[in-house]
Amino acid sequence: MHARRALPVAVLSLAALTALAGCGGSPAAAPAPGGSGHGAVAQGGRAAEIPGLGPLTSAAIPAEARQAVLVTGQGRDSDRSTVILYERDDTGSWSPAPLAGSGWPAHNGRRGWTDHHIQGDLRSPVGVYGLTGAGGLLDDPGTRLPYDRGPAFTIGGTGSLGEPLAGSFDYVVAIDYNREPGTSPLDRTRPLGEERGGGIWLHVDHNGPTEGCVSLAKPQMGELLRWLDPERRPVVVMGDADSLRR
Repeated sequence: MHARRALPVAVLSLAALTALAGCGGSPAAAPAPGGSGHGAVAQGGRAAEIPGLGPLTSAAIPAEARQAVLVTGQGRDSDRSTVILYERDDTGSWSPAPLAGSGWPAHNGRRGWTDHHIQGDLRSPVGVYGLTGAGGLLDDPGTRLPYDRGPAFTIGGTGSLGEPLAGSFDYVVAIDYNREPGTSPLDRTRPLGEERGGGIWLHVDHNGPTEGCVSLAKPQMGELLRWLDPERRPVVVMGDADSLRR
């Protein structure tokens, strides 16, 4: 097992502007927010923003971030989401990355989303978080993030629908909520305390809801890992559509 260090990415959440977002837990697509397609169109000479994001959410994205993984939940209490990848150019304008096309279907927490997670509530955190560490049971698929490979990513048992969980942690990207940025996804440091949870990852989908993570099909997790570039300070912007419009 090894964990290569990366430069930390600035991490902000909607909670910094409203209520602190929390997360916890362990290990049909939603429509795109905004209702006007996935393109980011500049108006009045201003830099184009990510569609579907309100002023608080947009302001929470660090200025240095050049990659964003947008996770839009179907509803506050829904376990289904859509993932679209965005890139920001030198003018500050965001545009969708061709990689994810019109969006990847995903699962999130079994009970939906929350602005203030307490360990075990089975909801995913709403907010903007850095993506600074990856790992998995399988060999590094070619990511530029620090990648921690080893048997500790083995998981068994079944999910809430009786689906097998084996292979869910073949590939993971740690979401920088209540963790030390740049460390292995397995690092147990919890700056906000254990009661606020942790271990929220992007990981391989097991055809069912998660305990707080966001899950994608295995081929898409491989593509995501190869796309993420720590020099571009990637972040995940995640929440139900209504919360993201704040």
